[in-house]
Amino acid sequence: MNRRGEVAIVTGGASGIGLALGRALAARGATVILADIDQAGVEAAAARLGERVSGVALDVTDAAAVAALVADTVAAHGQLDLMFNNAGIAISGEARDIGVEHWRRVVEVNLMGVVHGCDAAYKQMARQGRGHIVNIASLAGLVPFPTNASYCATKHAVVGLSQSLRVEGEGLGVKVSVVCPGFIATNIFNASQAINVDQQRLVDNIPFAIVPADEAARRILAGVARNRAVIVFPAYARVFWWLQRLHRALALPLARGMMRDFRKLRLKD
Repeated sequence: MNRRGEVAIVTGGASGIGLALGRALAARGATVILADIDQAGVEAAAARLGERVSGVALDVTDAAAVAALVADTVAAHGQLDLMFNNAGIAISGEARDIGVEHWRRVVEVNLMGVVHGCDAAYKQMARQGRGHIVNIASLAGLVPFPTNASYCATKHAVVGLSQSLRVEGEGLGVKVSVVCPGFIATNIFNASQAINVDQQRLVDNIPFAIVPADEAARRILAGVARNRAVIVFPAYARVFWWLQRLHRALALPLARGMMRDFRKLRLKD
C-alpha cells in the first residue's frame, strides 16, 4: 500500500521490528520519525534510511516526552497518520527468581510505554478525525508464556487495551490494531535480561524458526492496510492462538514443554 504523504512515528526504532517498519514505510513514501532510547543508534539508523526518515531520542516511560514528540511531529508536519508503539523489553526467569523491581521495569516499558503512546496519538488522531495506532504485543499476549510471566502479563494488557480502544475509536475515525507475532529476529534477545539462566543458551533453545524483521514488517503493514484488529503470524502462532481460543487445555502442552526445557537451563536451585 502506498503511504505517500503520511506521517508515522515508530518507537523502538533503532533496530529490529521498529527499524524494519521504518525502512518499509519510507519505501512506501511515508515520512517516518524513528524514536528510541538509544540516541546514537536511532540517529545512525535514520541516516541510513534516507531523507524521509529522522531519528530522535525517546524514553517511552516518560509520558511528557512521548506527548512532546507527538506534538512536535504535528507542529512540523501538520498531522500524525500512524503511531507504532513498538518499544519493549523482556526479563526471562522463573517467578521464584525475579523480583518486584524486574516486574516494575517490564510494566513501565511494555505497558506504560504503550499507554503513553496511545494517549498522545489517540487524542491527536481524534482531533484530526483519522489515524491508525498499531501496538506491537506478542503471541505471549494471547497464550501463556511461562518463564516470562511479566512480559506475558504486559502483552496481554496491551491486547486488551488495543481491542478496547479500537471500539472507542470507530466513531472518531481512529483505527487501532494489535500485532501478536511469534519469535522475530530482533535485538530483544540480546538486550534483555535473563535471571538464573544463561542468556545465549536460552536463545539457542528457541523451539521455532525466527522470522526476519523485514518479513515481520511486511506482514504487519499488510495487516494494517486491511485494518485487522489482531495481526498474528507466522503459521504456528495462529495455530496456538486458535488452540487457546478453542480450549485452553489444548495449548497447555506447549507451555509445559517450555517450562521443562527452561528448567534444564537453570544455573542453580
